[in-house]
Amino acid sequence: MALRLGSIVEALGGELHGDPELLIRRLAPLETARPSELSFLGLPKYRHQLTTSQAGCVIVAPAFQDDAKARGACIVTPQPHLYFAHVTQLWKRSLDADDGPRVHPSAVVHPTAQIAPTARIGALCAIERGARIGADTRLASRVTVGENCVIGERCVIHPGAVIGADGFGFAPDGDRWEKIEQLGAVRIGDDVEIGANTCIDRGALDDTVIEDGVKLDNLIQIGHNVHIGRNAALAGCVGVAGSTTIGARCTVGGAGMILGHLTLADDVHISAATVVMRSITRPGQYTGIFPVDENSAWEKNAATLKQLHGLRDRLKALEKTQPGPTPS
Repeated sequence: MALRLGSIVEALGGELHGDPELLIRRLAPLETARPSELSFLGLPKYRHQLTTSQAGCVIVAPAFQDDAKARGACIVTPQPHLYFAHVTQLWKRSLDADDGPRVHPSAVVHPTAQIAPTARIGALCAIERGARIGADTRLASRVTVGENCVIGERCVIHPGAVIGADGFGFAPDGDRWEKIEQLGAVRIGDDVEIGANTCIDRGALDDTVIEDGVKLDNLIQIGHNVHIGRNAALAGCVGVAGSTTIGARCTVGGAGMILGHLTLADDVHISAATVVMRSITRPGQYTGIFPVDENSAWEKNAATLKQLHGLRDRLKALEKTQPGPTPS
């Protein structure tokens, strides 16, 4: 496959310096790109790679256009990284232009499910009773969409994701557990991307809700009745327990854990491996990580932490027995 350099600029804009008839056969990193390939300079710290790069064309910000023009062809744009993202989308659309039937023959689709004519359903997918799949949404292989679940438009669901499995609900009955049937569904908005083997549980009574623009990485667990706000992004192996609300534009780093029945305000950012055990009402960056260390040192520090509460009480008692400072 190849795209004319000129056709890329015609589709996406930008200021081209170079031959519009140059054929771009691949997108590649700056340091390894070849003369038939397109790359980009995203961060100033990689500026040194620009002069030695063999790329046929480089996408750059206006601040680097002189260096780029001296090297060869370039596309100048205010946001090179964002422009490159748009190029990848254009490239993918070109690859998918003739990608076989929209619903793979091996997919199992319930007669009452509603699939938009422009949606794509991959191999071995299962779309259950009453589910709805929106326009231009793409389900990769082995995706399961449970009964009555709704997926909006332009979504991408990667292999193995499960949308609408039962939430984890049981009532104690002596020494055994009685299942609480999960009667809600999952509602996913537009422009959502869900990673491979991620699971989003259906609600117990009301629905689990994923709003527009949310991005979920691989191997994420979203519990029943969770509500995730617009344009939030959660990295791999995050776990969100049931009935938690995550605000708009929040981010959670890899392996972050959020306990149930909590609320995170808009624009809260949780560092990787942090466990959130209380609601957070103000925007900002929050971290709760015990730094890695040699095991012997870690055990000493952990033992010290266990004593902090007692030391605090002793300090308070000591302060009560000591006279305050004498006024001068």
